[in-house]
Amino acid sequence: MISLVVPAYNEELELPATIAAIRDTAQDRQHEIIVVDDGSTDATAEVATASGAKVVSINRRQIAASRNAGAHHAHGQILFFVDADTRINSHHVDGALDAISDGFAGGGARVIIAGKIPTWARIFLKVFCTIYFGLNLGAGAFLFTTRKNFDAVGGFNEEFFIGEEIYFSVALRKLGRFKILTEPVLTSGRKLRMYSAREILGNSLSVLLHGPRAARSRDGLGIWYDGKRETRSTSSQ
Repeated sequence: MISLVVPAYNEELELPATIAAIRDTAQDRQHEIIVVDDGSTDATAEVATASGAKVVSINRRQIAASRNAGAHHAHGQILFFVDADTRINSHHVDGALDAISDGFAGGGARVIIAGKIPTWARIFLKVFCTIYFGLNLGAGAFLFTTRKNFDAVGGFNEEFFIGEEIYFSVALRKLGRFKILTEPVLTSGRKLRMYSAREILGNSLSVLLHGPRAARSRDGLGIWYDGKRETRSTSSQ
């Protein structure tokens, strides 16, 4: 059994394609899809149910809490965390299971962006990904580990509203090797389309300057928590 946890807040547009991609990927394996609806005000829960996923409802508005809630309700011995605007394929599940069989404590995958994004965003993303994945850290869009290792590190640290995937990656690396798959996942570039370079770079610089303290509150984290969404699914762009 593998469990695929999808945290979601107002993701009625993205969920159908995300869940369909997961089903196509995992259909030959015993699996479950858990959508954690964290206080959505749209049809996220209804869409997830109609797609055949199990829905867990919480009201925390925190990505770490959403992932932990999904893991708490999961029955699988291998846990996958897939963002609601991210598409995976068989290379990701197969690669993750191979990595775990080879003794890795967990891992993630590089990312590529779906849809058009501004030139400045492409440059920013290339620099960021080179540094980030060069440090062998998993992106929140796609992460995997075993149930045993998830429990051993205490799941995602709910002290933080952003960057929880960094702490999760570092914690897993203390248990063993951490694998970044060569096959990238396809994820939405909506933030890079909806916000200006000044907003994104300014917010990012502020977080870097203030360190972990900035991640312990939603204040100043509007890019991550204001709930702004596009009117079209990534798949249609």
